[in-house]
Amino acid sequence: MRGNRGAHRGSPDSGSVTDVVVVGGGQAGLAVGYHLRRQGLDFVILDAEAGPGGAWQHMWASLRLFSPADHSSLPGRLMPIQSGHTYPDAAHVVDYLADYEKRYDLPVQHGTRAEAVHRDGDRLLVEADSGAWRAKAVISAAGTWSRPFVPALPGRGVFAGRQLHTVNYRRPADFAGQRVIVVGGGNSGAQIAADLALDGDVDVTWTTQRPPRFLADDIDGRALFDAATARRRALDAGRDDTGGVASLGDIVAVPPVREARDSGRLKASPMFERLDRDGVRWADGTRASADAVIWCTGFRPALTHLAPLGLRGRRGHITTVGTRAADEPRLHLLGYGDWTGPASATLIGVGRPARDAAREIADLLDA
Repeated sequence: MRGNRGAHRGSPDSGSVTDVVVVGGGQAGLAVGYHLRRQGLDFVILDAEAGPGGAWQHMWASLRLFSPADHSSLPGRLMPIQSGHTYPDAAHVVDYLADYEKRYDLPVQHGTRAEAVHRDGDRLLVEADSGAWRAKAVISAAGTWSRPFVPALPGRGVFAGRQLHTVNYRRPADFAGQRVIVVGGGNSGAQIAADLALDGDVDVTWTTQRPPRFLADDIDGRALFDAATARRRALDAGRDDTGGVASLGDIVAVPPVREARDSGRLKASPMFERLDRDGVRWADGTRASADAVIWCTGFRPALTHLAPLGLRGRRGHITTVGTRAADEPRLHLLGYGDWTGPASATLIGVGRPARDAAREIADLLDA
């Protein structure tokens, strides 16, 4: 039987029992919380962040969404338009997520970190830093922001300047008068390099593994979502792979990137071979001095809390059927990328896999 059509609000100190524990209170956790409520299930959302907003509260100041507000919404609640802006900024997204959490009275326990998930008979035991929860199902929606990836390039330990990742970047003023190397040919690398280049007070070099591939200027997140969805449908139907988003390019030409590119201030250099004490060096012996290196080199999925279940494959992913772990039907993964649902790492894309996960869990509990 299903739960009491509410959300469990008891303290986990003595080992609380609930239908579902959701790990992560960002956009994926909130979206699935909305659908769990509609299914009448008893659940709790454990979120390591001190307040609402997920990873969006840590983004750099100039960041804007790829899509307009009306195409960046979670289920049940349209994102309001941000006055004066077609593409909302990160602060607007944080406000929207905070309002969403409050509007639907979602039981998010902020400042609570899930540390391990174990099998415990007919339930899963979720150990958190504030206690333990026993649940009939667990949804991992912890995302990737907490696991930044930096390649093991020669000389990283020798370089005397600052090294930081996308997660640490905030604004050009932090690098005024400095020489900065930005590494990475994706959206974060292009946007941060453009942000620094347009400031005019930073000497920036943008390096990429291969020549950057910009999407057509009229393509934004709406087209990316459609492409990702079409690819998943083709694969599910046994048709040829359409290539999805990757077939269109790597970098969305948001206005600042377009401005920096068209003005000649955003030019990519090939990837350097190694770092030395004062900068970077290319294979042909060319070098560039640097005060800082910003690694915009992506993330890995935050799955450490699931290690006791022994489900991870050689590439570090857990094999899924839809959002359900193939070898543990009580576990669902949501919001990590296309392997947990088409465009599921986006605001608009997470709604459908969140709905499907909630329905599948409801069916499991009713069986």
